[in-house]
Amino acid sequence: MGLSHRELIEQVSSIVRSRLAEQGAGHGYDHIQRVWKTACHLQGICGGNLLVIELAALLHDIGDAKFHHGQECSKKFSVEILNDLGADEVTVNHVAQIVDNISFRKRASAEVLSLEGQVVQDADRLDALGAIGIVRTIEFGVAFDQPFYDAEPARHNAEQKKTGVGHFHEKLFKLRNLMNTDAGREMAKTREDFMRSFLAQFELECTGQG
Repeated sequence: MGLSHRELIEQVSSIVRSRLAEQGAGHGYDHIQRVWKTACHLQGICGGNLLVIELAALLHDIGDAKFHHGQECSKKFSVEILNDLGADEVTVNHVAQIVDNISFRKRASAEVLSLEGQVVQDADRLDALGAIGIVRTIEFGVAFDQPFYDAEPARHNAEQKKTGVGHFHEKLFKLRNLMNTDAGREMAKTREDFMRSFLAQFELECTGQG
């Protein structure tokens, strides 16, 4: 007899926690936990297979390319983990397809996602927004030597330095329009509004007026 739903989730969660113990920059186990909780919240509104959603949320960053020399390994690791735990083939294949196609960087070539995949993708993207999104941007900048703000941006066609504030405009403020579900879009708007308010105050203080 195989593991129950809860037993499988507990086992996978423990494995993911162990593997990501040294991984930070906004992509550690704390990120996984938030995506997992948000995905469960969205599933309660949007529906979908809860087991598949929980497993995909837990495993979506298990082999993130940023920490594996540029090679995305999440699908491979997910299949290995779930097979070792005796998950059924349909579930393993469904989770693997989601994990392999939800990343922002792959959006142009990604396969169509199931409802379960859409829910997990929304949960993952929501974690890049709001107060958490601000903290994660700063954490990433510290880890990869990227300033949050450049008071003297490059001029005269010189190469523009990457900054956290720039990341808000280049990627994060585009996420709301990329949400799959109505519930995801509503949450994204609330979080984006908070970020824009923070950024307005930050920029005001940088001018000495706030």
